[in-house]
Amino acid sequence: MLALTRKKGESIVVNNNIEISILDIRGEQVKIGISAPKEVPIYRKEVHQQIQKENEAAVSLESVNVLENIL
Repeated sequence: MLALTRKKGESIVVNNNIEISILDIRGEQVKIGISAPKEVPIYRKEVHQQIQKENEAAVSLESVNVLENIL
């Protein structure tokens, strides 16, 4: 993991087309802004993890249905 120190108003650039900016800092909360192409999905980590769990469950269910059809 790369750890960087940024102040309010400063940014970092990822892969030449994604910019992450520090918009505000209040106590322990940091507000960030992300500028990226529309085709780049951006999720909070907990949302991304839930999507992955649901996708895994769907694949497992689909596999069971395929096996039932074979038998």
